[in-house]
Amino acid sequence: MDFAAARINMVESQLRTNKVADPAVLDAFLMVPRERFVPVAFHDTAYLDDDLPLGNGRALLEPMILARMLAAAEIDDTEKVLDIGCATGYGTAIIARIAGSVVAVEQDAALVQQARARLAELGVLHAAVVEAPFAQGHEAGAPYDVIAIEGAVAAIPDAVAGQLAEGGRLVAVIKADADVGRATLMTRVQGVLSRRPLFDAAAPLLPGFAPAPSFVF
Repeated sequence: MDFAAARINMVESQLRTNKVADPAVLDAFLMVPRERFVPVAFHDTAYLDDDLPLGNGRALLEPMILARMLAAAEIDDTEKVLDIGCATGYGTAIIARIAGSVVAVEQDAALVQQARARLAELGVLHAAVVEAPFAQGHEAGAPYDVIAIEGAVAAIPDAVAGQLAEGGRLVAVIKADADVGRATLMTRVQGVLSRRPLFDAAAPLLPGFAPAPSFVF
């Protein structure tokens, strides 16, 4: 399979046609080989416009969802980014090409090892993978100019929200109930987080972030 051609087709048919116009984001998706971040059995389907399963209920986000959220965050090359739920590190590699630095948080030990290995193999600079619970973020590196959450969450944990810098942006898919999730941009202004819905997004829930069960009478 011609993976370089597949990447070009992904950018042209999935990203540009879905309102992704940021040159830095498009270039990052052109340069990072998605097939290197999935099991060998999924190499031939690495560039489909869908989530890619990694096992144990985890998946790489659909490229369009990840790209639109990163474009909405308007990351520049001087900023520090916290990437929560990095899985095998694909999103981290994308962000590392856009931002000044990125700290990736993953709570699955096996995925942490895979992410570190892939990033090292590809020579990705200015990126570190930390093993920690998603809901804790990574306080040691705070504050962050941008926080990206690679998966759906019922709500943003206070510990994570508190690590966002003044003027910082947080992007995530919020799925508070059984309905489809909604990609959302949050911005901290004078200590207060404002929220702006971006688009509907059917992203998989991250472990530990499912909506609380409701009572039925």
